[in-house]
Amino acid sequence: MIGINLVDDEALIRAGLAALIDAEPDMEVTGQAADGSEVPDLVRRTRPDLVLMDVRMPRLDGIQATRTLHTTLTDPPRVIVLTTFDNDDHVWGALRAGAVGFLLKRTPPEDILAALRIAHRGETLLFPTALRHLAATRPTAPTPAARAVATLTERESQTLTLMAQGMTNAEIADRLFLGVQTVKTHVSNTLTKLGARDRTQAVIAAYDAGLIRPNTGP
Repeated sequence: MIGINLVDDEALIRAGLAALIDAEPDMEVTGQAADGSEVPDLVRRTRPDLVLMDVRMPRLDGIQATRTLHTTLTDPPRVIVLTTFDNDDHVWGALRAGAVGFLLKRTPPEDILAALRIAHRGETLLFPTALRHLAATRPTAPTPAARAVATLTERESQTLTLMAQGMTNAEIADRLFLGVQTVKTHVSNTLTKLGARDRTQAVIAAYDAGLIRPNTGP
């Protein structure tokens, strides 16, 4: 059973998501909150696998709530942020803070459920076109991860660029004429060098460093 916490300041949104999730045989809503300030305590009490969290809330937004989970817990749940607008600059901040992906509130119900299952499997919710559009509104940023991009080998940089296109390890292997295990090693080395928890964090660092140019696409 996939345990999910819902965090949104709109009760109607929470109710709709709860009804959708609780109707599934492999999911359950383990807790709800109306603001990011309530998230750390809620997570400690309910131990969810995932947190589906609004990125904009009146007291503490989804960016800071996500950052708090990753700085105070040794094994934080995977966070997916919800947003009304696909050009919301708060989303970029939440991804930097550790969210594994984002969903629009108008996303069809079946796609929301699919995204939750993908995240629970430990996979990353990478939407290359959406990330490129978000990145186009942001200047490059000298974050520690972005600066670490310069330490990547040529093959690791190529691997990261293809990761940003949403390619799987097998697809990257085909493109670079490498074995899948070799690609897994490049991916692992890339994440380690960037201090990235997952592919999303690595791709954000690549955009921040200017390795990938959003105007031309990865």
